[in-house]
Amino acid sequence: MTSEPASPVADADLIADLDALHELYDAPVPTSITKEIAHLSEHYRRFVEQSPFVVLATAGQEGLDCSPRGDTNGFVRIVDEHTVMIPDRRGNNRLDSLRNIVRDPRVALLFLLPGIGETLRINGRAALSTNTALRKSFAVRDKLPACVIVITIERVYTQCPKALVRADLWNPDKHVPASAVPSTGERMAALT
Repeated sequence: MTSEPASPVADADLIADLDALHELYDAPVPTSITKEIAHLSEHYRRFVEQSPFVVLATAGQEGLDCSPRGDTNGFVRIVDEHTVMIPDRRGNNRLDSLRNIVRDPRVALLFLLPGIGETLRINGRAALSTNTALRKSFAVRDKLPACVIVITIERVYTQCPKALVRADLWNPDKHVPASAVPSTGERMAALT
C-alpha cells in the first residue's frame, strides 16, 4: 500500500474562502471588465480570423481537459456574432474534449496569434454536429472532420500580454531545441 506524499504547503497557508482571496488583490482594473462582451465584435472577429491556434477547455465527469487545435488562419469559422465552429480533425482518438462536451456543454477557447502578446477568450456552450454538408464545407484535401464543434458565445474578451511577455514566448532566440526534452519515442519507451 502506498501512502499519499506529504503536501509541501501547510493547510494554514491555503486560501480557503473568497474573502481571503480578495484581501490579497486590488479591485479589477476597470478596462478588464469593460472589454468583456456577450458577442463577437468586429475587433474580436479579426483576432479569430487571423488565429491559426486555439486551446479548447472542457469539463466532464472524468475531469478537465485542455486540448490544442490548430490549422491555417481562419480555421475557426465565424457564423455570426454569437456562433463559431471548429472542425474536429482526426487525431489520437482519445475524445476527452468531445466526451466532455456531450456531458457538459460549457467550453472556453483561448486564441493565440504568433507574434501578438494579447490572447482572446471565448466562453460559451458547445454542441457536436455530424451534418454531412457542414462537415464537407470544412474538408481539407478531401478529408472531412469527424464532426464540427458548434460554439454559442456567451462571453468574449482579450487578456493582456503580461504572461506572454514574461514568457518571451514569441522570441526566436528563446525557442527550445528539440533535444532539450525527451522525444515521443523516448517517453513511450519509458512508459511501456
